Amino acid sequence: MPRKSTERITFAFMEKKIITSTNAPAPIGPYNQAVAYGDMLFVSGQIALHPVTGDLHTADIVTETEMVMKNLEAVLTANGMNFSNVIKSTIFLMDMGQFAQVNEVYGRYFESEAPARETVQVAGLPKGVNVEISVIAGK
Repeated sequence: MPRKSTERITFAFMEKKIITSTNAPAPIGPYNQAVAYGDMLFVSGQIALHPVTGDLHTADIVTETEMVMKNLEAVLTANGMNFSNVIKSTIFLMDMGQFAQVNEVYGRYFESEAPARETVQVAGLPKGVNVEISVIAGK
């Protein structure tokens, strides 16, 4: 006959927390810069909008990608994280012919272990930009 357990199982429910940074552009629609859920951070796609002026930095794909990465960094920092915490990223490109240039800039932000990633060519991006990147990070 099995013994009756006196152990209790306790469930801790996590709450989602909205993360914002004034060092990244404000959302241009009904979404947030990021949502933290437990030790995970889900960062919305960032484009090359300057956080203060709202100007697009799209002179060339390198400049554009740099601005995107700086915006991602600002949102990560607002939750006490950095690029070493990134587990997964998604890169959306208008032109896969620009992949090598985007990849070179992107790679400079990951000092040791790069996250899992996919890169896809899309038919259009917000405000007519050429690149958008989103990330998932964890502590």
